[in-house]
Amino acid sequence: MEYITQNVSRNLKRIRKARDMSLDDVAKQTGISKSMLGQIERGVSTPTVETLGKIVSGLRTSFNSLISAAKNDIVLVDKEELAPSYISVNADYKAYEYFPYEEDRTFEIYLMNLQAHASYSSESHGDNTYEYLTVMSGSLTVKVDDCCYEVTEENSIRFPTNNKHEYINTGDQIAKFSVTFTWN
Repeated sequence: MEYITQNVSRNLKRIRKARDMSLDDVAKQTGISKSMLGQIERGVSTPTVETLGKIVSGLRTSFNSLISAAKNDIVLVDKEELAPSYISVNADYKAYEYFPYEEDRTFEIYLMNLQAHASYSSESHGDNTYEYLTVMSGSLTVKVDDCCYEVTEENSIRFPTNNKHEYINTGDQIAKFSVTFTWN
């Protein structure tokens, strides 16, 4: 289940129960069928922007309260349910967004895969940004400001990402690494 779909599922059910409403009540308020609302609450249907708009309008709630993760929520991410959020042109590099940008948090977490004998260049992420990278399997050369740093399995590096940087896998196996982006 996608991250936002999961949030909408949880939040719609929470809002409905807090207001002591049945699915029939919500259907009448929003103009969305009871069966569709049930599918959204179970996370088996991803609502369109139009459907989200009807829910927000009908329940007189904010769009943010419907799509945002609650600060105290436990969010379990299953990689098997994630589609890559980015794939390079030749598919040597894939990024999976585990915890995307949220308005009230100052970090994002990704899992990256880089095929053997491949590289990937990343543009600047802006001023006052940092990357915390941990290699989970394989090894990786990280090039920052024309300096190369070898990061082997189970080791980490932190570096500013206000400039272009590059990931290089010179090994014979895929490099899997976790990246946390932070900003001020």
